[in-house]
Amino acid sequence: MSEPRTFTEQNPIRVFLLDDHEVVRRGLADLLDAEPDITVVGDAGTVDHALARGPALRPDVAVLDVRLPDGNGIAVCRELRSQMPELACLMLTSFDDEEALLDAIMAGAAGYVLKQIKGSDLVSAVRTVASGQSMLDPATTARLMRSLRADPAQSPAVPSELASLSPRERDILALIGDGLTNREIGKKLYLSEKTVKNHISRLLAKLGVQRRVQAAVLASQLEQSETGERPTA
Repeated sequence: MSEPRTFTEQNPIRVFLLDDHEVVRRGLADLLDAEPDITVVGDAGTVDHALARGPALRPDVAVLDVRLPDGNGIAVCRELRSQMPELACLMLTSFDDEEALLDAIMAGAAGYVLKQIKGSDLVSAVRTVASGQSMLDPATTARLMRSLRADPAQSPAVPSELASLSPRERDILALIGDGLTNREIGKKLYLSEKTVKNHISRLLAKLGVQRRVQAAVLASQLEQSETGERPTA
């Protein structure tokens, strides 16, 4: 896993904004540009404009509205990250939509926040995802896992890569799906936190995902595949 990235006034976080409302874009730009270690390098109001401008601006963080008149920010996240794998995408939405949250996670988004968020919290979120961390905490992950287990139809198809995991990696993946931190997983399995981190790095690579929240979504699929032969009520 890559080392945390650091930014300064001399090397600020480069942010790109996508929202179909000009007033919202201007407000976000004013809010973020007021911070010495953040600079807004560009914005867009449509999916096409974002895909045309975004890659040329080489942002560190893209703040993307989920719902847009000509598409959605999740597709933009997926496309921009295919061209810029280091890009951290922060999804911004008016709705607490678990289906959109799931789609955002699987598209590689680093965070998901509601538009009702306080300005200071949004600034913190931008700094968090820019540093390489996720804005999806274990509690959010666990809530999503409960939803997926209740409604398996929402889940993506089980990837064949799950079969390549060792028994230990499968145990760890299941605990990630329960929302446990590395330290909690270590205590439960009698492993050091460093050993857990190494296992997680390997299982992420095997699954072809970059974030533990993506792995957590797949963990629900592993659980369903292992219990699929049980008779249903």
